[in-house]
Amino acid sequence: MLAVTEAAAEAITALTAQGGIDDNGGLRFSMRTQVDSQAALALTVASSPVEGDKVVTADTGAHVFLEEQAADYLSDKVLDVQQDAEGQLNFAVLERAS
Repeated sequence: MLAVTEAAAEAITALTAQGGIDDNGGLRFSMRTQVDSQAALALTVASSPVEGDKVVTADTGAHVFLEEQAADYLSDKVLDVQQDAEGQLNFAVLERAS
């Protein structure tokens, strides 16, 4: 199952609070097919999971909702937050250390 770092959990909590979403909300990952038939992850802020979603709850209580295909893809990954060259925080999906 997807692991969520403390930094990612804090960012999820901040995002849902900014969006006026209560404590039951979180981030939702789903798979989308691009024009070239490549699969890509889509990320949205959601007030609740969609039926069939797997729910990952971080130690801090932040929620990540995973559509079935996204859950399969992310099963061995870690969700983190990284700062880019401009100082923006971005979610990053990383390989889990063995």
